[in-house]
Amino acid sequence: MLSAVFFIGAFIIACKKKNSDIGKDILNPEDLLNSSQVDTFELQTFSIEEDSVISDNPAYGVLGSYNDPKFGTVNTNFYTQFRLSGVDPDFGDLSTVTIDSMMLGLEYAGYTGDLTPQNIEVYELSENLYIDSTYYTFSTATTYTENLVQPGYGTITPNPEGTTIIGSDTVDTQMRIRLKNVFAKKMIIEANSGGSNFSSNENFLNYFKGLHVRVNNGSQPSGKGGVFYFNLNDPLSKMTIYYTQNGINKTFDFLINSECADFNHVDINNNGTQVQNVLNDTISGMSEFYAQSFKIRAAIDMPGLKNIPSNAIVHKAELLLPIQYQLGSNYTPSDELSVTAKTEDGGLAGIGTTGVFDFFNRQYTVDIRNYVQAFVSGLYDNTTLYLSPRFFINAAERVVFNGQQTINKMKPKLVITYTSF
Repeated sequence: MLSAVFFIGAFIIACKKKNSDIGKDILNPEDLLNSSQVDTFELQTFSIEEDSVISDNPAYGVLGSYNDPKFGTVNTNFYTQFRLSGVDPDFGDLSTVTIDSMMLGLEYAGYTGDLTPQNIEVYELSENLYIDSTYYTFSTATTYTENLVQPGYGTITPNPEGTTIIGSDTVDTQMRIRLKNVFAKKMIIEANSGGSNFSSNENFLNYFKGLHVRVNNGSQPSGKGGVFYFNLNDPLSKMTIYYTQNGINKTFDFLINSECADFNHVDINNNGTQVQNVLNDTISGMSEFYAQSFKIRAAIDMPGLKNIPSNAIVHKAELLLPIQYQLGSNYTPSDELSVTAKTEDGGLAGIGTTGVFDFFNRQYTVDIRNYVQAFVSGLYDNTTLYLSPRFFINAAERVVFNGQQTINKMKPKLVITYTSF
């Protein structure tokens, strides 16, 4: 088991985070010379699987699939409602209307993987979504069978770092999915029918329940594919009919905003990987352990915290977590980790800190001074912390941590400085 020294005296450890001022000008520095020392400290490293991850109202919609050589396959898609940009639109004499195109524009917010082509499919929902309902990563909604993507336009090579030009305007880069003109024509005819389906957003949501946007990439080679993140609440993420009436170019928008119900659906298959072995057997996590968005949280148990005296004042507590990552890899680790602990009801709650990634040293640093002090003071009764990518339901990030018994040079450790009174 890994040992970590509880440092004493005036020893200072270099750290990018600002030191806490708690206790400043109260404790005499000479008192540190009388600090108690613990020189053996166990860390137990493993991973746990989340089976009910809530995915509604996400910051980003996720779309795409890839075959991760370490974690297995990931396939993501999303469901969303749309709202009218204006009620009772008047398209005039339909004999004078020519539909040019119908586009679903999705503003990029990032990605994981590579930029190989993705085969996009779009289906109209036949089931209502509700903004006050809870949806999970395993949730689905029924759809009609027709793929609404215009034939020949379904294979798209993502370009999240490029530019998008719409007419004469350059906008934030988007994925532009061309839908069938007959779908646009159906919408225009209904709007002009004299009925009530376009008279309010409530009526419209009953008529047009939304879209399911997904990929159909089949089997992908190891290391190929990607998952892309889209800011669905941005004004540029919308569905637009482009049409010409009496020689004049016009548009009509269907909006995605915070009043729309939406959720991400995610399928992850870790079968046949070391990741699955660690999930099935916590001892396997002593070599390396994992965190993966939508599914897996890394876990670190620190039973040695019980050895700290109840009258201790904790000056510093840092958890140092080296990872396996090569610069240029398609699978960039999260910039930050969420750090949680179990609550009395068995759930997880944040402890008021995050893990910050140091690209130079290939490790996360987690300042857990407040947590350790709270544990010593009896406010926490468990010694396990859980770590996951900060955007757990909005991105497809994953992390490979070195375990306590790793064969690699850098091992996880906990460094604590405290004084007993």
